[in-house]
Amino acid sequence: MTTYSRSSLVGLTLALCLAGCGKSETPASTEQPSDAPAAQSTAAAPAPAAAAPAPAPAAAPAPAVAAGEQVLNIYNWSDYIAADTIANFEKETGIKVRYDVFDSNEVLEAKLLAGNTGYDIVVPSASFVARQIKAGIFQPLDKSKLPNYANLDPELMKILAGYDAGNQHIVPWLWGTTGIGYNVKKIKERMPDAPIGSWDLILKPEILAKFKDCGVTMLDTPAETIPTSLRYLGLPTGSQDAANLAKAEALMMSVRPSVKYFHSSQYINDLANGEICLVMGWSGDVFIARDRAAEAKNGNEIAYFIPREGALMWFDTMGIPKDAKHAENAYKFLDYVMRPKVMAAVTNQVKYANGNAASTEYVEEAVREDPAIYPNAATKKNLFPNVVNTSDYERLVTRAWTRIKTNQ
Repeated sequence: MTTYSRSSLVGLTLALCLAGCGKSETPASTEQPSDAPAAQSTAAAPAPAAAAPAPAPAAAPAPAVAAGEQVLNIYNWSDYIAADTIANFEKETGIKVRYDVFDSNEVLEAKLLAGNTGYDIVVPSASFVARQIKAGIFQPLDKSKLPNYANLDPELMKILAGYDAGNQHIVPWLWGTTGIGYNVKKIKERMPDAPIGSWDLILKPEILAKFKDCGVTMLDTPAETIPTSLRYLGLPTGSQDAANLAKAEALMMSVRPSVKYFHSSQYINDLANGEICLVMGWSGDVFIARDRAAEAKNGNEIAYFIPREGALMWFDTMGIPKDAKHAENAYKFLDYVMRPKVMAAVTNQVKYANGNAASTEYVEEAVREDPAIYPNAATKKNLFPNVVNTSDYERLVTRAWTRIKTNQ
């Protein structure tokens, strides 16, 4: 399976009705969004493959185009859209889509704050949206141009309103959890009594050391690894306390010697191909790795679990940057992916839940009933949201993360 490839939730109630409503490799594009900096890039109509090579570098920027041209520039997470979504949209509308991918909110935010990105639609996580809206990044949505807006889950929209007052700037894309993906055979061989179901598997240094030889990786995003570490330590995930941050850093430094690399998309193919055996990763990305391994028939059985100590639950959203050159085409795409069958097809392929209530009946039963994709009520109670950091705390987190990654 080839897909266009991903993350965070507001600190409001987690007792959602989302179960009722519902981030690898990406083929290379031949064009780059006009005025956009180089980025990972993807084609509009990929050929299916069980496990393809890493994304090719983006081509040189295309000449500037007029706002009226049939062009749309999208910047999304890797492995985060169905293989035919773009092609079908292009066929129906005649709009040429240039699609690039990123693998962390930090990368996206840096581009957005720099301005003049050349993109017409971007996909930030909810926990980053509030400060981006405050910085004037997004233009207010004209909902009269989004007739399918009515399909969105009201409960989810209430949550997103905690980041975007009145739901004025963003719409939901997909949501999921941050947990543990692993190679069943390799973990069992090295530790028959491995603590499957617990963060101990990856956050207890003496246990993690047993898997160093088969490859351990973590997400390259402190917005998720730090709160996860705090939760594991029994500390408030949203306290933004420097002393607690130091404890989380100490925990991460204790397991750092066993970590092969930090990356937020490379692990998908590496897990599928058996090059790594254990990852702190995003739910749907691990399922993509599982499916690629199964299709390749390479003997790698991949599994995912939400640790019983609790896990981060996040939401990703779509917005139109204020300087978008093709806003009208962006509206057409947003409304297109709000169609129930279109959104269900995305969920069915990338294995992330969506916030489109009308799509539920079209989501495959195996996906809809999988508690790792659509957590049950008991699991939801143990999920926690990410929060918006203050600028001072964000600087502390960035410095801590640099020390962790460089092992210094």
